[in-house]
Amino acid sequence: MQNAKDTFYITLRSRLATVNPARTMTLRSVTRPGILVNEAEAPMPQPLLDAFALSWTGLAADLQMPAILAQMTCEIQYFTAGTQANAGLDRGRCLEEMDYELLKLLYPYSAQKMNYTQNPAVAMETMVFWSEPEFGPVVALRDRLSRTVKVSVFAFQEQGEQ
Repeated sequence: MQNAKDTFYITLRSRLATVNPARTMTLRSVTRPGILVNEAEAPMPQPLLDAFALSWTGLAADLQMPAILAQMTCEIQYFTAGTQANAGLDRGRCLEEMDYELLKLLYPYSAQKMNYTQNPAVAMETMVFWSEPEFGPVVALRDRLSRTVKVSVFAFQEQGEQ
């Protein structure tokens, strides 16, 4: 399942670099596209603003098929306080821009499953595919707006995968 999770994340990260090259973040002195996986980062006291954070929150498996089909729930959360130039009064517009970007990152709803433990990455035999996003409500907390989006990610377990 790790290959499917890695493929989903790296696919979205690559698409973000194309959709909005200006949406970047700096973590541990490295500037990169503004998307991260919470389980792969050090704990943060505050969520990053204007970046997408992925959390894997659910797992189910269909064992009745010739190959195990895993269904994982990914929650994508993002926060914004708007821009300094507008004193944060554009935070609704900034959140809407992130909503639209996320829609563009998720479509098309599939990618070739890759094994990223090797360099260069190796294509595997199956695809990773995912559902349309389920957008949660906008949450306002002081000067910030946030949203959580749920996506079901599906992948067949291939021979030799852990």
